[in-house]
Amino acid sequence: MITRRFLTVAGLAFTVATGAFVPSAQAEVTAFKQAVAEAAARDADIAGFYRDTNYQPIWTGTDADDLARRQALLKAIETADDHGLPVARYDFDALYGQLRAAHTPRALGMAEVALSKAFLSYARDLQTGMFVPTQLDDGIKRDSPRRDRRGYLTNLLASEPNSYMRGLAPRTPEYVRLFKEKMRLEHLATAGGWGSEVKSRKLEPGDRGTAVVALRDRLVALGYLGRSATAEYDSVLEKAVQAFQLDHGLEADGVAGESTISEINRSPVDRLKSVMVAMERERWLNKPRGERHVLVNLTDFHARIVDNDRVTFMTRSVVGKNRHDHRSPEFSDVMEHMVINPTWNVPRSIATKEYLPMLQRNPNAVSYLKLIDGRGRVVNRGAVDFTQFSTRNFPFDIKQPPGARNALGLVKFMFPNRHNIYLHDTPSKSLFAREVRAFSHGCIRLQKPFEFAYALLARQESDPKGFFHSTLKTGRETQVDLQKPIPVHIIYRTAFTNAKGPVQYRRDVYGRDAKIWQAMVNEGVALRSVQG
Repeated sequence: MITRRFLTVAGLAFTVATGAFVPSAQAEVTAFKQAVAEAAARDADIAGFYRDTNYQPIWTGTDADDLARRQALLKAIETADDHGLPVARYDFDALYGQLRAAHTPRALGMAEVALSKAFLSYARDLQTGMFVPTQLDDGIKRDSPRRDRRGYLTNLLASEPNSYMRGLAPRTPEYVRLFKEKMRLEHLATAGGWGSEVKSRKLEPGDRGTAVVALRDRLVALGYLGRSATAEYDSVLEKAVQAFQLDHGLEADGVAGESTISEINRSPVDRLKSVMVAMERERWLNKPRGERHVLVNLTDFHARIVDNDRVTFMTRSVVGKNRHDHRSPEFSDVMEHMVINPTWNVPRSIATKEYLPMLQRNPNAVSYLKLIDGRGRVVNRGAVDFTQFSTRNFPFDIKQPPGARNALGLVKFMFPNRHNIYLHDTPSKSLFAREVRAFSHGCIRLQKPFEFAYALLARQESDPKGFFHSTLKTGRETQVDLQKPIPVHIIYRTAFTNAKGPVQYRRDVYGRDAKIWQAMVNEGVALRSVQG
């Protein structure tokens, strides 16, 4: 249980004002400053800040401003778990004890720096995340927007302390809604959750019995169904199942199959973990996304165009297979142009690992692909002994000319990046009907690429559809620049929100959220609802 000991802080080293430390005594002031300089010596940002302020206290002084900052900081770090941060990381008990024992100028100077260090750790964790994302999984290519550490101290001095502490958390609508969901789930978990699990592999319209009753009760508790006494899987229950399926990325067929029942049986604690990981991920993306931007959520298998926080276009997507070398990475970049009637320049990894073995068995395999030598000439396959080559010394580029069979389809959308990832059309349309759509080599395939192109071109063409198709009919590879480049954010969220409606949940298709949660636990993050 949270003790909220910050409420008693006003009575602490406030022995400072009546005890051994008298600020007017030069020797004691000097001792305080020396202690601050010594304690801050190994932290360049803190040391520089105190040099600039002539080693004056900002936490441990006796005036009202210092008291307000001290109370605001201790309150913030003792309630850090509201944001899914580990209170132990900031060592509240040690700080509290150090303040109580600070009866000499030297001890007070040491406490001063300890408070600054705790503040900077807390401020950065809350604003831009606890972790360096790239160190958690090699598919997370995102750099969190770290702020200048000394700036936190400078800005604090110019602000009302409690307001400043509250303002450190991301102010995005997404973070605010996730925060509310966290509080809701904690309450639910403490109150016993959503009731008994559904003990069945599959239930469908027309079924009756105890498993149907359990399904009904679970959906009532989850908020998808009004109270009912029926034991039959009727049309009302079918619609409730469909609504649940839509909110959880499941095929909305109204049948409670194995995957649907598995998701219905998830506990509030399971969902709470997803929300807390999503809050950490949102801290990594705590910067303007762009008034208009493209958002691809890998776990959701959809791509969206977002204008002023409103989704104005959405299409299904196919993402990378759940294999180490195929999983789609997470990163942000800027879309600069689209290519209509694209040539597919086969990545070397695919050329050597997939096509070279085929060519070694049959030089005329995949005849729709062209082999290009170092001088840009088309290679006569009949004159090549492919068995002499390996993945290391294969000397050719492989290209697929524009056309309906092209692996990229008829249009691709480019945001040049070192990962060689882009959005594109595909001739493999049947995959979009799947519930889990992880089939590509890493790039993002779009179900409605033409409509996506129209939406992008609408900002610069009076007849975007006509312009697109007149270019398409030429059959020639054509680059169309976007007059205003558009930010693209490829994210991975198993919990995310909409402006209206319940929080959406998705499965951890690549297992990345499980890694992040474990890293959070290792840092001391705990589920308040299941503590002691």
